[in-house]
Order: sequence, then structure tokens, then C-alpha cells
Amino acid sequence: MKLVHVGLLVADLDAAATFYEQVLGLCRAPRPELGFDGIFYRLEGGGQIHLMRLDNPCTGCHVPEHGGRDRHLALAVADLQGIRRALEHAGIPYTMSRSGRAALFCRDPDGNAIELLQS
Repeated sequence: MKLVHVGLLVADLDAAATFYEQVLGLCRAPRPELGFDGIFYRLEGGGQIHLMRLDNPCTGCHVPEHGGRDRHLALAVADLQGIRRALEHAGIPYTMSRSGRAALFCRDPDGNAIELLQS
């Protein structure tokens, strides 16, 4: 088996695009017409992130402060310190991995948890 894509729900596609493109540095991929707005992002190895502009059924639900204790997407990055600086510059809070690994957890504008770990 191989991961094809991960789908994440977002309420504001423009705010999400700013985060995924300007903070994380991802590039858009072609997306077929699916009957609702969304964006695909390419990942190394052929996988993709699919942002879907749909109402989030979990809005208002309690989520743990530390994303490592929540459902999350893990992405390997070449420059964790560079990502950390980008998050700080954008005013996006994050927590360092509690395992001691070179990794951090943050949330996108819709609260989707993301783990970023040094590759």
C-alpha cells in the first residue's frame, strides 16, 4: 500500500492556502472538478494533501493543545528550524515534540494538527 492523499476540511480556502503555501512552502497540484472548492498540494514521493472547502463537523469540539495528542498529519521537512522561524514570523503557535525528537506540532487555520519532523 502507498498513501495517495490526505483530505483535510477547511472553512476558508484562502487562509488555508496562505498557510500551506507561504508558511509550509507547498506547491499546488492539478485538481479535477469535484463539485466543491479545494486545492491539492504535492508532496515528495507522490503523495498529496487535499484541502476541501467544506463545513467542519468538529467546529467547536475540544482539541488537545498539543497536536501530538490529536489526529494529525506528519510531514518530514529538510529544515525544521526554517519552518519554526516561518511559524514564528506568521504568529502561528506550535509545541515541540514531547518525545525528544526533532519535531514540532502546529495547527492550520482550521485547527487541523500537523507534525513537522526533521528528515
